[in-house]
Amino acid sequence: MAGILCVASLFLSLTKLGIGQREVKIQEGPLYRAEGYPVSISCSVSGHQGPATQDFQWSVYLPAAPTKEVQIISTKDEGFSYTVYAQRVQSKEIYVQRLRGDSVLLRFSKLQMRDSGQYECHTPNTDGQYFGSYSAKTNLTVIPDTLSATMPSQTLSKKEGEPLELTCQATRATAQHTHLSLTWFLMQEGGSQAVEIISLSKDFVLTPGPSYEDRFVAGDVRLDKLGATFFKLSVGRLQPSDQGQVFCEATEWIQDPDETWTLITRKQTDQTALRIQPAARDFEVSVTARSSPDEGKPLELVCLVVGRDGDPQLQGTWFLDGKEIAQIDAAGVLDLKRDYRGRADRGQLQVSKLSARTFSLKIFSVGPEDVGAYSCEVADVVRARTGSWQVLQRKQSPGKQVQLKEPAARSVTVSAEQHAVWEGEELALLCKAAGDASPLSVSWWLTPQDQTTPVFVAAMGQDGTMQLGVSSSGPRHRSNRRLEKVDWATFRLEIASAEVTDSGTYECRVSERPQNQAKDWQWTQKISATVKSLKSSLRVNLMSRQPQVTLARTFDLFCIVRANHSDLQLPFSVTWQFQPVGSGAFHQLIRITHNGTVEWGDVLSQFHGRTKVSQSSFRSQLQIHDAALEDAGAYQCKVEGYDRNSLHTSGPARASATSNLLRITVTFPESKLRVNSSNQVQELSISTSTHIECAILSRSTGNLFLAIIWYFSPISANASYLKILETDQTHVVKYGDEFQTPRSKQKFHSEKVSQDLFLLSILSMEDSNQGFYHCAVEEWLLSTDGTWQRLERKTSGSTELRLRPTGSQVRVSKVSWMGNASEHGEVDIGCSLDGPGGTASLYSVTWYRSRGNAAGQMLVHLQYDGLLEYGPAGRGRLLHCYRASPTDFILKLRRVEVDDAGAYWCRVTEWRQHGHPGRWINQASDESPRMVLRVLSSEPTFPSRICSSEPLLYFLVVCPFLVLLLLLLSLLCLYRKARKLSRLSLHAKKEEALWVGMKGTTGD
Repeated sequence: MAGILCVASLFLSLTKLGIGQREVKIQEGPLYRAEGYPVSISCSVSGHQGPATQDFQWSVYLPAAPTKEVQIISTKDEGFSYTVYAQRVQSKEIYVQRLRGDSVLLRFSKLQMRDSGQYECHTPNTDGQYFGSYSAKTNLTVIPDTLSATMPSQTLSKKEGEPLELTCQATRATAQHTHLSLTWFLMQEGGSQAVEIISLSKDFVLTPGPSYEDRFVAGDVRLDKLGATFFKLSVGRLQPSDQGQVFCEATEWIQDPDETWTLITRKQTDQTALRIQPAARDFEVSVTARSSPDEGKPLELVCLVVGRDGDPQLQGTWFLDGKEIAQIDAAGVLDLKRDYRGRADRGQLQVSKLSARTFSLKIFSVGPEDVGAYSCEVADVVRARTGSWQVLQRKQSPGKQVQLKEPAARSVTVSAEQHAVWEGEELALLCKAAGDASPLSVSWWLTPQDQTTPVFVAAMGQDGTMQLGVSSSGPRHRSNRRLEKVDWATFRLEIASAEVTDSGTYECRVSERPQNQAKDWQWTQKISATVKSLKSSLRVNLMSRQPQVTLARTFDLFCIVRANHSDLQLPFSVTWQFQPVGSGAFHQLIRITHNGTVEWGDVLSQFHGRTKVSQSSFRSQLQIHDAALEDAGAYQCKVEGYDRNSLHTSGPARASATSNLLRITVTFPESKLRVNSSNQVQELSISTSTHIECAILSRSTGNLFLAIIWYFSPISANASYLKILETDQTHVVKYGDEFQTPRSKQKFHSEKVSQDLFLLSILSMEDSNQGFYHCAVEEWLLSTDGTWQRLERKTSGSTELRLRPTGSQVRVSKVSWMGNASEHGEVDIGCSLDGPGGTASLYSVTWYRSRGNAAGQMLVHLQYDGLLEYGPAGRGRLLHCYRASPTDFILKLRRVEVDDAGAYWCRVTEWRQHGHPGRWINQASDESPRMVLRVLSSEPTFPSRICSSEPLLYFLVVCPFLVLLLLLLSLLCLYRKARKLSRLSLHAKKEEALWVGMKGTTGD
């Protein structure tokens, strides 16, 4: 036993060591902050148990009542704030910013003088026991704002390069020890954000803005402090970029107990408008040749700069046929390329700067390698902080063509504007003959790739007659060819829309027939040209940033055209296709042709009105708004490339490509619906009115609609919740089946107070209204096809309504009853009050019935005034309810059926007159225990079969009556017939007697 105690003691000790001690820390004070400025106070908790997200409650102890806690704000309770702070909390002037689950900031957007005091941060206990500190305090003092920054508002007009001096004054009268920082800003014209020029920090450190670092290092920008309150900005040489609005900003800083410096006030001066007239900077560059070159003779080219004002620093670069030869910088440093460095060393070449605006290139002995187009590039530069030259502006001269004098024999040169072109581009070749002017003829031949035999392309005679060859692509492509004579010695072959078959080696044959010569002189030259295929380099990629789309949101699809010919700018047509989920075929959604025509598909009409297409040279964007469930599926785009001249013709596509499949899924949005789930109890006086709140704590974003449903459950045991009324998502109000009466509709009605608060109003509280109430909130989304989709349903906590005791009590007899009844028979079920009841009271009774575990159903309601009201379960039944005495109530069932078996009970309600006559108020009620009725089925006998069959019963009743009637009629007929026979017999006897008498008389 002792060992067990030792082990338990050791376990408890280890448990205590494992439990952390809660500690709340608040920003160390005292804190001094200026009136009218924001402030934040940090608070954190550590060593806690329970959830990672802790709640925080902020209070203040004001100097006027240092022992009285004034509650400001809480993360747990929205009603935590006292009235003095409630409006500022609701307007978000005071709020709590959560940094982590266990760390927050209390923020004031605008401090007031009355906010001075001792602030307390408290964390409610979430631990198993109290262990550690749960609150911490700090002092905050609000001081007046005494900072002032002034500078006269003025407009200054300066020229580029002139100096500038501006002075601003910054003063403060704060009782505490503070530091001051000052910054000069420039708001450039058209800019949205001020540019920092230079600043003096609170630690008296000068820092230039990013745009002014080089000028600060060079001493061009300065900030000087004159005395205690004046600060002067000096700019040595103004630049055009300095134009705008100049102002200074003063900032006051205070050091907190944790030795961090905090901004407490900030002021800006009026602005000075600075206008700067820029110096003329633009210039032009030209190249001239001072001598005509003969082979072996000197050649000098001069590069001249015109139009630059001032004393610029220029550097020049010489080019031959686009290739750099030499460069001489603004300081006169020469840099020759390798091919020309040796010639300069041998004295064959000289590059120099004749003046600030003139550069010279001198070749002392011109050779064939010096033939070509010479150009000069001049750059206006300034020396950067790193010592390198920074280019301000760069201009290049037109090319100056230099040719050596040709010998008597002619030479032919062939050139191409582009040696490699894309399919559909223009292919242009030049053939130029040198020598003296004379009539020439030319013919062009093409040796296609992978062939050896040349094919005739075009020719032009001396008289200008043109002849075109046969094209393998047909007559249409033959019309794309054109041969023109530029001058007497230059011929241009142009293929307007080249095809891949136009690739190969082109040969230009120039012919001349000298005078008195029978045979032409001919010179030839060849050049290779390549026409690249569009189709081989065309690729299409379909992508989306959001392949999973939330219902009713917008999503974008991007069709990206990737090609090696991106600089060609060919017209494209884009076709968007869609395959719905479950479908095996793609359908055209929309097509944007290469000439800008928009063509909609015939099948997918649900996209009309929700689709936007934007298109550029190599990208097409499909934007679909209000995503619907039927938008889910696979998308793809097809791109077709056309010739540039196809905008005005109906030519076929040059190339086409289809993108990858991109599947888009449409999902319901994640619901953020939260409803207040706290339970409440209201105790009310009878006949008073009240309302019940349904508060929404958070809800989902987007175009969602709410449905509010109110439920009620009586206090009685095993009672189920009944729907009172519902305000659906279309704002239609529907009452529940048990609340369809005019009296119920008058008593209960719903009201929308705000976006997040709904009320159920209950008029004239009665005993029958006691019970539990709650609301259910549903979020609904309206689809584009007009159907409603329910996203979420949340139920609030229950509110129990109770009536205060009135001194009146109704006690129904609790004597249990169990009875049997024969099928088709009758049975009486009784319900009695214990006691005589009040003389000023009337009573109503309601009878209920249930079978098995099913909820109870109302059969009949006998009102206090004697009127009967049958419930849904009582209609069509042979039952009756009546009052046997003032305190005894009877439910009579006639012709009992087997289905009538079950549990029966009654609820008796007391009513008293309240206020004016005729107004009766529900005072109290009570229920009887469940009374079980069993129905005994009877075996069918012959009389019961007769009685159970109405036709047979009618036959047995009517048939004997008819037989008796027929029998009476027969007897009556026989009677009349017998009387008639009797009279005839008597008459015959009289006649016979008469004849006998006559015979006797005659015989005598």
